[in-house]
Amino acid sequence: MLNRGDAAIPQPAIAEIAYGIERLPRSKRRSALEDRFDLVRTELARSPWTDAVSERFGSIKATLERKGHRIEDFDAAIAAHALVEGAILVTANLDDMTRVPDLQVEDWARDE
Repeated sequence: MLNRGDAAIPQPAIAEIAYGIERLPRSKRRSALEDRFDLVRTELARSPWTDAVSERFGSIKATLERKGHRIEDFDAAIAAHALVEGAILVTANLDDMTRVPDLQVEDWARDE
């Protein structure tokens, strides 16, 4: 079981969630998602976007492009945060994230 301090959200993930919510029309569903998002932001730490993350982002993008395996910029940024922090990335996006060298990923939504 994870403790509160064991998990952090990279800033690009916060941005993607905010974008997804902002695209929704005003509704009960949007309000519920905004409430959950506020709770997540209250309870979980952020992984800051540092120079080390930017440098790792550049390395990831260049390495994957040389191999012909492009991924979205925010996916590369999220991976860069995990690598710099020495963290395991929890994601359902295994197709893209398993291409990133040295990145440890887990899919907690998958049925075992």
